[in-house]
Amino acid sequence: MPRRPSLPRRLRTATRWPVGVALTSWRYMWRTTPFHRSEVLGALPDDAPPEIGPGVSREELQLDGAGPLFHRVYRAQIRETDIAPAALIATMTADLDRVAPTEFASFNKVLGAEDRMIVGDEYVVRMPGPWDGPVRVVARTPASFRFATLDGHLEAGQIEFSARRDELLEFQIESWAQAGDRLSNLLYDRLRMSKEVQLHMWTSVLERVARLAGGRLNGGIEIRTRRVD
Repeated sequence: MPRRPSLPRRLRTATRWPVGVALTSWRYMWRTTPFHRSEVLGALPDDAPPEIGPGVSREELQLDGAGPLFHRVYRAQIRETDIAPAALIATMTADLDRVAPTEFASFNKVLGAEDRMIVGDEYVVRMPGPWDGPVRVVARTPASFRFATLDGHLEAGQIEFSARRDELLEFQIESWAQAGDRLSNLLYDRLRMSKEVQLHMWTSVLERVARLAGGRLNGGIEIRTRRVD
């Protein structure tokens, strides 16, 4: 059964929230990383989320929600590093907080060994207010891993993190998600509040991945959104 984080750990996370929200808001307004954003309308099946593989427990997975499906890709190229994609993913999955903006969000592992990641492991992404997000690992390769949302998450869907190398190291975060319910859809699609929180979260992760790899972002961050009504 998933285990709850210890009370001291939960208290440490909560005490960071007021300062973390203020610091995150400041950083959001004054970020200098170039963003290249686009949003288009799409259609299934081209933007369909990947299938949940055989042998993966579907218990408590939350894959269907409310409102349109958003297929989002956050992509960055990283220069001045020789790290292999598999080595980067192994380092990252040993402690996801190494790439999280921990003043605002923290990956708390609630099921599975602390220093590695396998299919079936579970995390809670702890954020201020109602933003906590329980997820389960549903896919893991040497150079990628994928989460599916669990009951109680503000979203319903999957998100994948992957690394590859051509001339430069490339890191990508790709999500397929609907709002978890009608209220979440209002916050995300109508008021765009949680949409910007999410964008800040994952672009911050990409900036930290570049530092973890010992390199630098090459040309900013690409953000592509396809909305499927």
